Amino acid sequence: MRADGLSFIRQAADLSAHPHISADIETDAYATYILALIDMAYPDGEPIPQWFDFAASALRRIDEGVDAAILTNIAEVQLLAAFGVAPHWEDCVVCHRTDLPLDFSEKYGGLLCRDHWELDGRRYHASAKAIYLLRLFATVPLSRLGQVNVAPTTRRELRVLLDRIYDDMVGATPRAKRFIDQMGQWQQHL
Repeated sequence: MRADGLSFIRQAADLSAHPHISADIETDAYATYILALIDMAYPDGEPIPQWFDFAASALRRIDEGVDAAILTNIAEVQLLAAFGVAPHWEDCVVCHRTDLPLDFSEKYGGLLCRDHWELDGRRYHASAKAIYLLRLFATVPLSRLGQVNVAPTTRRELRVLLDRIYDDMVGATPRAKRFIDQMGQWQQHL
């Protein structure tokens, strides 16, 4: 790891400022992943005050006990534009409807309504709950986020969807993400 950037700031700052993160390997891994994503998204030396504030808020919220995995999902969705991928989350990219079921299409760079699913045979086949959360995550400020309760099946689906978006459209995977994946595999075997 470099001796600069957000990851370095986090390592120096969280020893005293975020004791709950430091004490839990899982929350520490999520915090590290969020910071690594921000660090990967922007060139060194580029001022990014909005992301510095986001990172500080995310660390504070994780330390307060807000679900670290969900905060990480929010960071992943909101950082997509910084990686040059800005999915259209508002409505169907073809007809702009929101009153029909929606699904994500990599081909179209956003959501397609049920009337246009045939345009992309490789659409993600995501559940309505997962699409709703992705749309919410794209715009929600962390300051307005309360406790989030997401069913385990929807959590897994969000993880699969975001992994697919990052693998196929971004191509960036920080080491902390691989560690989180390994922890998930270990937990399945317990």
